[in-house]
Amino acid sequence: MKIHFIGIGGIGVSAIAQYYLAQGHVITGSDLIENEMTQVLKNKGANIKIGPHKAENIPFNADIIIYSPAVQLDNAELQQARNVLSSKPLSSRWQAAGKPKQQMRVLSYPQALGELTQEYYTIAVSGTHGKSTTTAMIALVLIEAGFDPTVIIGTKVKEFDPSLPAGTNCRVGQGTFTIKGKPVLLIEADEHFASFLQYSPDIIVLTSVEPDHLDFYKNLQNIIKTFRTYIDLLPEHGMIIANRDDANIQKILQKAKHPVYEYSGKWEAAKELRRILRVPGEYNVANAHAALTLARALQIPDSKAFKALSKFQGTWRRFDVFQPQTPVKYTLVSDYGHHPTEVRVTVQAARAKWPKAPLWVVFQPHQYQRTFFFFRDFIYILSTLPVDKLIVADIYDVAGREENTTKEKVSSEKLVQQVIRKKGRQFASNVLYVPTIDKIESYLKENLKGGEVVMVMGAGDIYNLTVRLTGQT
Repeated sequence: MKIHFIGIGGIGVSAIAQYYLAQGHVITGSDLIENEMTQVLKNKGANIKIGPHKAENIPFNADIIIYSPAVQLDNAELQQARNVLSSKPLSSRWQAAGKPKQQMRVLSYPQALGELTQEYYTIAVSGTHGKSTTTAMIALVLIEAGFDPTVIIGTKVKEFDPSLPAGTNCRVGQGTFTIKGKPVLLIEADEHFASFLQYSPDIIVLTSVEPDHLDFYKNLQNIIKTFRTYIDLLPEHGMIIANRDDANIQKILQKAKHPVYEYSGKWEAAKELRRILRVPGEYNVANAHAALTLARALQIPDSKAFKALSKFQGTWRRFDVFQPQTPVKYTLVSDYGHHPTEVRVTVQAARAKWPKAPLWVVFQPHQYQRTFFFFRDFIYILSTLPVDKLIVADIYDVAGREENTTKEKVSSEKLVQQVIRKKGRQFASNVLYVPTIDKIESYLKENLKGGEVVMVMGAGDIYNLTVRLTGQT
């Protein structure tokens, strides 16, 4: 088949593109900018166009068009594909080429992944926090146990491709091991836009549930309601692995119809996990306990589960530690955390790991709407972090997903002002609004003395600061 991906550089879309490449399909794609994932795909044989989306990027003979959830409805390529299906006027290049395939299918990424889940025995990991790390941990346990899973994950895992600096976000199994007659698929199942309702899971892992994506859900009640609908998708033989310590998960499970296997960071197994794990933080103990509980539900021996978990090196942009080769020696931590809870627990984990080092946090809020909904939470969290210096960058604006009225209500500058007000004016020199990556880089180079731990946090382009500081460009 010939499959074209719109927004192919996205962390989820690029994973499923790698999957189809490995199956021998012809892959084309487009994205606005080049990134690490587009480079990986090009190296594996995908034909990718970088720059503004154009109708002409859609291959004339494509069988399937798969588009990222971030792609807007007025996207030129998406409109072109839909025009084919509705027999509307096409671009001049297509008209000259002749009649296109009327059987072309147009699918969103969740729809495409949903179709894939029907072909496999699917383990889906969901929750507000911990999805990527828990999915990666489970993957290593399944591999150690010989389950040979195919894995689609929203981060990069070193063990999936040791030839790449940070690994990759897709592992394709050979299908030799089956459960109920199907090979095993492990996915990170995102709740945003209720995407996970497109999937057909056999096992659901629930890590945590908190208010998030309120631009879509509006309130916690709607989130809980949607998660209840999600667990009802399980077939008769399905099962649930759930965090005992999460009150909202307990609400979701009140009407669960399937067996529930619970885990807790307060139980005996957590002590052993805490001893063997290389990655810091109590939240990672909980993630590992989720993986261990799943292993036990699948009758995988504890010896194999503990062996796999003891080898886990962490994942890309999840407490990713670097030692930049610069005249001034310091430790750099790159982390994707952007929800108030994620920021709090990750910084606490850093303080526990380096109790005596000067700790600096560079934080980029993600989306105006998220910052608006969590403004008070961010003020409280940022003002109580156990850090020596806090630097807040401008809010990362997600194109097409922001309301101008929201942009007028919040800003990083206002956030910093409120944090200083809560902490006290005597801390003003240690809580800074530094708008751009360029200026933050300059500030760090001018002010780091050596021995500091610098955490670069956020889900937006703040990662480019990590790239610069580690000399990757």
